[in-house]
Amino acid sequence: MTRTTLRALALLALLPAAPAAAQTARDLPAPPVARIVPRTDTLHGDVRVDNYFWLRDRRNPEVISYLEAENRYTDTAMAATRQLQETLYQEILGRIRQTDLSVPDRIGPYFYYTRTEEGKQYPIFARRRGGMDAPEEVYFDQNQMAQGARYYTLGAFSVSPDHRWLAFAVDTAGSEKFILMVKNLETGEVLPDRIENVAFGATWAADNRHLFYARMDAAQRPDRIFRHAVGSDPSADVQIYHEPDVLFRAGVGRTKDDRFIVVSSGSFTSSEMYVIPADRPTESPRLVSPRQKDVVYSLAHQGDRFIIRTNADGATNFKLMWAPDGDPSRAAWRELVPQRDGVLLEGIDVFRDHLVMYERGNALRNIRIRNVRTGDEHTIAFAEPVYTAGGGSNPEYDTNTLRFSYQSMVTPSAVYDYDMNTRQRELRKQTEVIGYDPSLYASERTWARAADGAMVPVSLVYRKPLARDGARPMLLYAYGSYGNSTDPTFSSANLSLLDRGVVFAIAHIRGGQEMGRAWYDQGKMLNKRNTFTDFVAAAEHLVREGYTSRERLAIRGGSAGGLLMGAVVNMRPDLFRAVVADVPFVDVINTMADASIPLTAGEWEQWGNPANEAEYRYMLSYSPYDNVERKAYPTMLVTTGLNDPRVAYWEPAKWVARLRSMKTDANLLLLRTNMGAGHGGSSGRYDALRETAFRYAFILHNLGIDR
Repeated sequence: MTRTTLRALALLALLPAAPAAAQTARDLPAPPVARIVPRTDTLHGDVRVDNYFWLRDRRNPEVISYLEAENRYTDTAMAATRQLQETLYQEILGRIRQTDLSVPDRIGPYFYYTRTEEGKQYPIFARRRGGMDAPEEVYFDQNQMAQGARYYTLGAFSVSPDHRWLAFAVDTAGSEKFILMVKNLETGEVLPDRIENVAFGATWAADNRHLFYARMDAAQRPDRIFRHAVGSDPSADVQIYHEPDVLFRAGVGRTKDDRFIVVSSGSFTSSEMYVIPADRPTESPRLVSPRQKDVVYSLAHQGDRFIIRTNADGATNFKLMWAPDGDPSRAAWRELVPQRDGVLLEGIDVFRDHLVMYERGNALRNIRIRNVRTGDEHTIAFAEPVYTAGGGSNPEYDTNTLRFSYQSMVTPSAVYDYDMNTRQRELRKQTEVIGYDPSLYASERTWARAADGAMVPVSLVYRKPLARDGARPMLLYAYGSYGNSTDPTFSSANLSLLDRGVVFAIAHIRGGQEMGRAWYDQGKMLNKRNTFTDFVAAAEHLVREGYTSRERLAIRGGSAGGLLMGAVVNMRPDLFRAVVADVPFVDVINTMADASIPLTAGEWEQWGNPANEAEYRYMLSYSPYDNVERKAYPTMLVTTGLNDPRVAYWEPAKWVARLRSMKTDANLLLLRTNMGAGHGGSSGRYDALRETAFRYAFILHNLGIDR
């Protein structure tokens, strides 16, 4: 008997002959029932009744009681999986080197790195002066800082150019409203100048005294940029920029060569930038190029010129321009790298003698390098047919070494240092996955034909051998919004699914940019339904080709991917056995009609504005909350965070309440609210692994796998 045959028999032993009859709502006490309080809205002649609008008021004790009751019901429903949850948690944890060290970054005289220690939730930030054999200096221990906090995450973390100061911003609720503080790295003292209601990011000027940051308006839109002098009263901070347009969000950064502070303001379709000499931070910002409809640009600085990435003049996949730093106005722009059909220029990095271009096409990423002295170009070669690669941490400007990361669905993440002159690469670190044997697994790509004929790439990974007879269970994941591409990355947690015979698949649907910028444009605004029909086409293709069957197909998506889950279960509830919708954006009309909700106004260019009747009608056609019907739905787990500022907890809560009142089946419908976190769930690494084990136990149990 061959090894392949033995492996096949071992996998078959794990798979049920047919999915067992799943636990249903009839096996449990009655689920919570949200009180009905009708609220009527009229828009474009439509009278819409929202029975659960009252759940928006988190100050109402009844709202908290309802969410807690849903949590208790979920715990009861999942009680039969507690041992499976613990088994999964221990498996996932057992593959991780809990005490570990990152690859150090050399910045000036210091080598900066993070490390983790077994049993501790958060990283430890450390540095050594002169070399890694020098004494270690721990300059920020997140575990110590987080003591007594249920949640603790960082929104800014920046060391001053002279390595004396650390600016860091803290969120202890998951609300993404940060408190910015400064630590003296020589004395260990945290200065008293605390700045509240700060957005992500903080940037040092070259004088090591001034710090730039963004503040937010009432809808948590970063709209103002301030300059702070270290040690001064924050009330004296100088506002250097204000963005009044609600479609735009302001930010601030510094060019890699440390020459300029860059103040930016951008919407989804337009941008505008200003520069300040980093060594003269009190000067007024100088405009680069005024905003223009449907023109997006960003910039870097190299030598005596700005490098500008833009879609101007019809460059859908973006091109590179250059302009002298003395006159970066639009009239001075000259073409440096033309756009390429079918290849998205996703981003760039600059070094003294090299320009690095990160490209994406045909659902793969490439790294192209140009020597700016000679004009020679080359692309880094990768061996696997399905992979992802991208720039790593590259803080040094004056170097010929590019750090990049590489991984695939069967190859753990690796960090390489690449000599851009000799084209030699050095493996600095590959994530250790304890007990992992890559020879047992395979990855491939298949293509599904969408309703309009577009070919949708689908990446898969599974434990070998795979017989395409429909017997394998599958978890199909997708996102498909904002131009965010979902790469075929390695997940050690997913091995707990693969080792139980589950195929894991990613549908690279429209709304992302896997196939270029047009792939994104075809999945937003009045083309948004392509995202959903692409996913359905991918699922049907996987069933038709024998990778799985409807009875064995689970699906998962989060945030805008949760919108995807809500839309496809309304469209094709018969196609899926189980659904996990994490922090799902499902109440599309109500949210997009309320500009007081964070993100709403800016995203009128992503989904549409209900004030526009054509956009309203289109959004209404797919909004999950508005399209719940009296019919059978698959088994579903819905998760949310009480403090989530991106998708408010009430959206999934209202959706679950409406589904409960209308669905005609007895399949489980569970709502789990993290009462102390936001959009990303728990902040500690062990707590996050527990959440993963919980979701995987739900999926496996409902696919008939309980061991």
